[in-house]
Formats: sequence, structure tokens, C-alpha cells
Amino acid sequence: MDQRFVGLASTYPVRPRQNSYAMPDDVEIERKFLVEQLPDGLDRYPSREIEQGYLAITDDVEVRLRRYGDQSFLTVKSSGNQSRIEEEIEIDEDRFAALWPLTGDRRIQKRRYAIPIDGGLTIELDVYHGRLAGLLTAEVEFESPADAERLTPPPWFGREVTDDPRYKNKRLATEGVPA
Repeated sequence: MDQRFVGLASTYPVRPRQNSYAMPDDVEIERKFLVEQLPDGLDRYPSREIEQGYLAITDDVEVRLRRYGDQSFLTVKSSGNQSRIEEEIEIDEDRFAALWPLTGDRRIQKRRYAIPIDGGLTIELDVYHGRLAGLLTAEVEFESPADAERLTPPPWFGREVTDDPRYKNKRLATEGVPA
């Protein structure tokens, strides 16, 4: 079940997948863009700080920890570009605290804004901190590949990086901002 904003804040939209296109529950379909300039009125949208660290990264799979406020998750994701398998499991704070040191220096910090757009979609705008400060990305998740192709990005979106492995969070955590 992909409900990224469940329990994160009462003002966050909850977007359970409808699977109206016979996509498995654990398949994530998204497009990712760079953002050159933040949109006007950003402070009116709900946002949360995210701490994310990687326990294991291979060519085929990544295993990460993520904390949104007082909620923590263990996530396993397959490799891929626009469509990937993703399983997210909520874990308690003790388990998070025990595993977090294993992420070493494979970590990212960011503030995520949830910006609703037409079609019931939500832009997840990430403003990175720490060694990734200055990087801004926007992702939109979809119910089907056809829906993803129909997206007309807003004018404040920059270059699409969905297929650029340098902008995967696992690479940002290990290699920093691409040159």
C-alpha cells in the first residue's frame, strides 16, 4: 500500500493507489524533474522533513530507512526508471534507531512539499539540505505509464531526470550532487 502521506500530518493528502490499470500494489510509476526556482506560495502547502539513509545498494535493489517526523519506514525498491517495485514497511523508533547507524554516510536530508495539481495528482517537491543543499527536485506518481506520459509539467519544472541514474536518491546519498 503506497500512502506516503498517511499519518504524516493531517493536512497532507492521502493518495492510496487505485490500481485501476491492473498494476500491482507495489509498483511505483513516477517522473522526476529538476527545479530551477521554487514556485510562488510554497509556504501554503504542507511539508515535512525527511531523513533517509541506505542500508544496502546494489545494481538491482536498494534497502533504505526513512523517517518522517515520528514515523519511520524500511523500504525495499527495485532498480528501474519510470516504473519500479517498492515495498514500504512502517517500523518502530527503536528499530529505526538500531538500524540508522548502519546507513553510515549514505544519507540525505530534505524537506518535502505536497503540491496538488489537476487530475488528483500531487507534486512531491524536495528541497535538499546538508551536502545536497541547493538541489531541488519534483516527482509526480501515477496510476499507469499512460497517465505518466500525459503529464504536462508546470512551467517551473526544469529538465526531466527520470531516466538519469545520477538523480536517483541512492546515488545522491552516495555520490552527492551531479556535476
